[in-house]
Amino acid sequence: MNLQGLLLGLLTFLLIGAFHPIVIKTEYYFGTRPWPVFLIVGAGCCVAALLLADLFWSTLLAIIGFCAFWSIGELFEQKERVRKGWFPKNPRRHD
Repeated sequence: MNLQGLLLGLLTFLLIGAFHPIVIKTEYYFGTRPWPVFLIVGAGCCVAALLLADLFWSTLLAIIGFCAFWSIGELFEQKERVRKGWFPKNPRRHD
């Protein structure tokens, strides 16, 4: 029995759940300025995924990379959610 697919599914679920609060905290403390960090992390993980021979670790790195890419859009969406009052604005941060 091969459990790698199920494990990758579980890890994908956990990574999406982990990136959600990362995006919220990033927007709260830094605004949208750190979006290039997500781009670099995403690109680095995807390049590393291309270079790895092991399918499991290559797939996991690709999932992390695309979670980072998705977070760029979510960062700007979070800015809009804060503007609408759905999430608190950091009173000490001035954009």
